[in-house]
Amino acid sequence: MSAYVKPEHPIHFWIGYLLVPVIILSALVGTWTVLLPPFLTWYLFGALDALIGRYKDNADPQTPEADLYWFRMATMLWPPVQFVLLLWIIWYVPRAEHLGLIESFMVVTGMGIASGAVGIVFSHELMHQKNRLERRLSEWLLAMVLYSRFRTEHLLVHHIHVGTPRDTVTARYNEHFHRYFKRVMKEGFRSAWQAEKAMLARKNLPATSLSNPFWRYWAAQGAMLLLAFLISGWLGILVFCYQALVAIWQLELTNYVEHYGLTRAHKGDGKYEPALPRHSWNANQRVSNWLLINLQRHSDHHYKPDRRFPLLQDYPESEAPLLPYGYPVMTLLALYPKYWRKVMNPRVAAWRAQFYPEIEDWTAYNKGQTPVPA
Repeated sequence: MSAYVKPEHPIHFWIGYLLVPVIILSALVGTWTVLLPPFLTWYLFGALDALIGRYKDNADPQTPEADLYWFRMATMLWPPVQFVLLLWIIWYVPRAEHLGLIESFMVVTGMGIASGAVGIVFSHELMHQKNRLERRLSEWLLAMVLYSRFRTEHLLVHHIHVGTPRDTVTARYNEHFHRYFKRVMKEGFRSAWQAEKAMLARKNLPATSLSNPFWRYWAAQGAMLLLAFLISGWLGILVFCYQALVAIWQLELTNYVEHYGLTRAHKGDGKYEPALPRHSWNANQRVSNWLLINLQRHSDHHYKPDRRFPLLQDYPESEAPLLPYGYPVMTLLALYPKYWRKVMNPRVAAWRAQFYPEIEDWTAYNKGQTPVPA
């Protein structure tokens, strides 16, 4: 790793807030401006990554918490900002006579992009913290996209079982995104529910216990749906649910990219090797890491889940696999399975040869199972 340096200036990680005026502009003006949110997040950041390049320096992980105040504020102030913006979109778009059907569709898509690319990413950071306020803010953000169960699935399933068949969101080798998305939508809720049920059982409590956070999840999501209805009736419900779908779709695109084709070795008796940096794909493109608050330094996040985002470490390719591009480009590529496999399957093969040369037959893994080293 590189020698330690000071964390980057916190202002860089507030860049996601620029989506707020852009979305407001697209709603007020319509016409070509409705293309700005997807253009900025999916294309401009990819272009800026190519122009500005990678950032491999690492901040000292022992940086005092007091020095991270403005980094924390970036994530903690976003929930009320997103809440107000979302309610305004639910109120404004159904009443905006200057917006045609396609323009309205694109404005709400832009809202969903903000809820996903910024909101869920910030929620992910907040849910890993010990502070109760931050954890509740995380749940509030997830309620705004009807995906509260993500908190349970991420903390109790994904981080424990990543790289094994027991993890729903570890994308299998050769599994294209569209099949993956259907599978996650089908299996994710059940996986999260079973995790909470098992945890309650260890405390001799039933799944229906009020200690089950799913009651809190459903209450928050129900409150958001009720608000949407009170603001704009059934059209408000439609606007709210569509932006939530866009946000969830973006999240699962990211999940797909983060672990595609990577697996932990099975040691027998249902046990696996520890999760290591090599079990996540990394991307150290500088600008997209500003937008995604270093989410692309994903190997270190799994290695040290409670480490705050400005302190996440970059790894050399000898320790963790590196994506050819940042998430904005890779998530777009994932929409085209033929090209995705052309780019990523050779990298998975190289990863297997580098870290698991003892495994000659990967047939079991290709069927969604985990290979046992010889």
